[in-house]
Order: sequence, then C-alpha cells, then structure tokens
Amino acid sequence: MFNFLFGKKAPAEARLFYKTDVHCHIMPGVDHGASDEAESLQLIEAEQRWGIERIILTPHVTETTFENTPETLAAGFDRITSAVSDAANPVKLAYSAEYRIDTLFTEQYENDRLVPMPEKYILVENSYVQEPWDLDKLLFDLRLKEFTPILAHPERFKYYHHKPERYEQLHAAGFFQINLLSLAGYHGKEEKKIAEKLVEKGYADFLGSDIHHSRHVEAIDAYLRTKDYRRMLPYLEKSVKNDTIKF
Repeated sequence: MFNFLFGKKAPAEARLFYKTDVHCHIMPGVDHGASDEAESLQLIEAEQRWGIERIILTPHVTETTFENTPETLAAGFDRITSAVSDAANPVKLAYSAEYRIDTLFTEQYENDRLVPMPEKYILVENSYVQEPWDLDKLLFDLRLKEFTPILAHPERFKYYHHKPERYEQLHAAGFFQINLLSLAGYHGKEEKKIAEKLVEKGYADFLGSDIHHSRHVEAIDAYLRTKDYRRMLPYLEKSVKNDTIKF
C-alpha cells in the first residue's frame, strides 16, 4: 500500500494554494515520524505533488518521549539534506521543532537552547490534558525575546472546545496553526468542526500538514479533492500566511 500510494501521481485538483509547509514530522529518526531517509524522501515527494516547494521540519521536543536538543535536530537535518542532495530533489528545507510546553521546554528556553523557525517564529504545543498554567505569560515573554509564537493545532485541545472566548484570548496573544488533518476529519468529527469554525473566524494564520507517515498523506490527498476543502478555501486564502516565512 505504501509504495502504491507514493508511486501514483495525485490528480491536478489535489493541490494546495501555498508553497510552504510549516509543520511536519519528516526529519528521519528523531521522533515517531519518518523512520529513515527513504521514508523522508517519499513524504517530501508527496508534499511536492500538492504544490509544496519549501518545508520547515518540526520534530517533537517533548520531555520523556522525544527529548531532542539543538544537536540532535542538527544531526537529523544533516541526514535529510544529504539525502535530498543525493536525490537531486529541488525542495528547499529549514528546520525548527514542535515544542511541547513542559519542563524540558522551560529548561531549553531559559538556557537559550531553542531552535526557532526562520524569522524567529516558534511553534509551541499544549499538553492534551490541560492548558499550561502559565501559558499567557509564556506567550508574552516569548514576544519580549523577539520570538513570534505559533500555537500548534489548537483545535485538537478538547478543553477549549466549549470555550470560544479562550480561543479569542489566545489568538490575540499569538498566531494559530491549524492542521490539514483536522480539517480532513482525521482526528475526529469534533476536531474537524472546531477547525472549520476557527478557519471561518479568520484564525487560521498558518496551515500545517503535520504528516508523520503515509496514512496522513492519504487522508490529506483525499481531503484536497472534497467539497469541504473548496468550501473552506475562500477563508483560508484570506488568512493563511505560510508563504510569508522566507528562507
């Protein structure tokens, strides 16, 4: 199934309207995304069929599970850039991380060990259990240090689903990154509903594929051909800023 999926060419209509992916797990061997360079290349080629030309790699940095450091991230980036060069693939790559707001993040933040995206954007992720107790202060402090925080997939945090006012507060303090997988319904009906509401309110500042493996590619590939995607497109085209990040 994996080879068949990546071996066929996506129809022309299965394309995105922007050229930069800001959230994915394509870097090989550093989290539960791509396991090796061969899988990384297959995922990159899938994104290219959607029209993506530039990819910011954002592996997890999470205490206990994926305790990545600037050194492990740099090593993973060297592996994939070497593989891309050997394959003569024209994709343009940069890297950062998806930082879970936890003790490890605090440690790296306080010791100037964060690896931001180009232009000092920083992708931060809440716990799925509860909001970090100092989230508002953290977002404010990041801005004081000249980072621009982007909250990863807020539609996936169920504790916000019945608190529209909290979405408004958080969006006033930073940018939101909505997952294509959420819009596709991959994470559930409620997550899809909330993602669409955020899009309609103009809160989809960035879209991310968040792809880890071929099943994610299949879900997004199918979504890009749907009426749901075409219905969201006018809202997305007004708010999405992916291509404003230059590298």
